[in-house]
Amino acid sequence: MSTDSSNSTTTRTTPALSARMKNPAMVLPDAMKGIQNIYKAMYQGGVAPQILELVHLRASQINGCSACVFGGVAGAKKHGETDERLHAVAAWREAPFFTDEERAALALTESVTRLADRSGKAVSDELWNEAADHFTEEQLSAIILMIGLTNLFNRINATIEEPAGATW
Repeated sequence: MSTDSSNSTTTRTTPALSARMKNPAMVLPDAMKGIQNIYKAMYQGGVAPQILELVHLRASQINGCSACVFGGVAGAKKHGETDERLHAVAAWREAPFFTDEERAALALTESVTRLADRSGKAVSDELWNEAADHFTEEQLSAIILMIGLTNLFNRINATIEEPAGATW
């Protein structure tokens, strides 16, 4: 919030109510076809849809993507997720609601999403081994693709200022 000293009025900067432009994946139809194919493959990777939705939601929270957080909550609820668990995703380490398998996926999500915060390997051997103890190579592939695709969506949405509630 800023105050204009010449007339003592207060102005607020409000988030855009509409995006700067159409989503690039909609502008370039072949891009959406590719994204849809990746999604189809991810959901055939043998990971419970609830875990993939938690991964999507956590990466979106880290990146501050309101459109994807909004969509992630809706997607998770569609797959049977509870409000109690959804409210605790940002604090999953301290919350008693998540299984060891879900915790491994969420830890992997945070590490991969926060690449710039690392001082060594993008994913430590300890973290990788924990995830690999819970998931097969096919399942890890689905999770890694969900993390990567979510980070792509987050960056697109931040760039075009996609508001929460918008759908592709």
